[in-house]
Amino acid sequence: MNKYMNSNLKLWEKLTAVNVKSRMYDVEGYKQGKTSLKSLELSELGDVKGKSLLHLQCHFGMDTLSWARNGAEVTGVDFSPSAIETARQLASELNINAEFINCDIFDLPKHLDRQFDIVYTSYGVLCWLADLDKWGKLIARYLKPGGTFYIVEMHPVLNIFNNEITEARLEVKHSYFHSEEPMEWMADCSYAD
Repeated sequence: MNKYMNSNLKLWEKLTAVNVKSRMYDVEGYKQGKTSLKSLELSELGDVKGKSLLHLQCHFGMDTLSWARNGAEVTGVDFSPSAIETARQLASELNINAEFINCDIFDLPKHLDRQFDIVYTSYGVLCWLADLDKWGKLIARYLKPGGTFYIVEMHPVLNIFNNEITEARLEVKHSYFHSEEPMEWMADCSYAD
């Protein structure tokens, strides 16, 4: 594992513990039946009953399990062991049938060998990927012919602005274009905290 991936993994191991307890994720409300999916995703993907769905970069699985509640046969993948363990515990507690795989997204072919009706991913995944071409090939490998790849995401242009300034103005700080050297942000809290 390279130093950047290792650094990201350490971060996500910490963020999982924080995010599970956050108001933003509202795990207790979720346990009472709330969905984590937004109306946009629900309306655009439509009826998923009986369809197989692979959720890439699933964090601790709330969206994955929401799709299962809507009738999909789900598999979630994430590289954080604590996120996957939390997803499995949540599935068990709620008696939802779901498979969760803990691995680097690019190592998935070593752990999974089937195709899906839907490959799904959502909010905040693109900025963590070092190779979008390789990711796209991975999606194609897991998508059945005629299947649906669904991504809902913030536009990457948002990542070029300086988010450390407090005045109401836009200031470009980062390049929009890919670099082998990743961007670095220092944070003392979670986006959900």
